[in-house]
Amino acid sequence: MAGKIIAKNKKAYHDYFIEDTFECGIVLVGTEIKAVRAGHVQLKDSFARVKNGEVYIHNMHISPYEHGNIFNHEATRVRKLLLHRREILKINQAITQDGYTLVPLQLHFKNGFAKIVVGIGKGKKNYDKRESLKQKDMQRDIARAFKDNQR
Repeated sequence: MAGKIIAKNKKAYHDYFIEDTFECGIVLVGTEIKAVRAGHVQLKDSFARVKNGEVYIHNMHISPYEHGNIFNHEATRVRKLLLHRREILKINQAITQDGYTLVPLQLHFKNGFAKIVVGIGKGKKNYDKRESLKQKDMQRDIARAFKDNQR
């Protein structure tokens, strides 16, 4: 699904159980695309919402382009995401009825266009996070032991 990955939101996988993912376009203006191509993007505290049948991403930080002029963009403005109507309806239903959250997971380029992957996730409790860390540590130990055994 991904081409050249620009930014990842690793904290999303730590804080949420991701059920379903959607790849969508993003509306960028002015010098934003140049800053994205330079890799000056953070998805850490960003989230997405459905409003009036459209999906918007909030708090996605794109640093101002250093070679820009007075028409440079605002760093954390609200940006529109481009999805099909049936995908928006599916997301809206999950968010309103089932208590899920729409979380940006990664930003990448595909065929020259900036695409963002958003996931529908349910928040983890503290004991779920500890269990996930235990599983991750066990998988790392198993991989390490397997690697040492192969030598």
